[in-house]
Amino acid sequence: MRISKKRKEALSKYDVSKSYSLDEASGIVREISSGKFDASIDLAVRLGVDPRKANQMVRGSVSLPHGTGKDVRVLVLCGPEKYDEALEAGADFVGLDDYIEKIKGGWTDVDVIITTPNVMGKVGALGRILGPRGLMPNPKTGTVTMDVAKAVQDVKAGKIDFKVDKYGIVHASVGKASFEASKIKENAHEVIQTLLKLKPTAAKGIYIKSIHISGTMSPSVKIETKSA
Repeated sequence: MRISKKRKEALSKYDVSKSYSLDEASGIVREISSGKFDASIDLAVRLGVDPRKANQMVRGSVSLPHGTGKDVRVLVLCGPEKYDEALEAGADFVGLDDYIEKIKGGWTDVDVIITTPNVMGKVGALGRILGPRGLMPNPKTGTVTMDVAKAVQDVKAGKIDFKVDKYGIVHASVGKASFEASKIKENAHEVIQTLLKLKPTAAKGIYIKSIHISGTMSPSVKIETKSA
């Protein structure tokens, strides 16, 4: 397969076969993510769990110290009594029945959906649409709550949700290429420490098997698991 000029240039700046410290990898990925746009920096952590078993599911949320660098679009599905609270907190869209109908029609142009427990009966019917897109509100991630103001503020400030996929990998955005390397490192470190705290008691053997960091269109850099 033909390798592009930009990819060749990126691969020449580091050793693909080598594992780097989190500090080094954060600097490398920033350097090789040069492009015409501000690339997202993503972390991929392969865990020693079997996601098919409920007692080995890893799911949660983490507040990144420096945010994601992304303008997060938030929809709050709630009753009229919570409209003003959600809007004042910075929600982009607020409503209930009208947005439920829009979503049924195929609209999912948001990054996070927050709802209140008393309307989950209506929101639950959207599971088949929102579930595969990772948009279904869940109490475990703080997106089903009566304190919608705090939930909106947390998401806008850099709180992200994550869930292990069927291959045992957790993917998380930890910043932008325009971030300083130290900020990328600190965000990535926060994600890894959160994953360590969420280790299922049923998981045996090596828990964190590998960690890679990459830009939107850049090759990945392998991180030493012990250093992280």
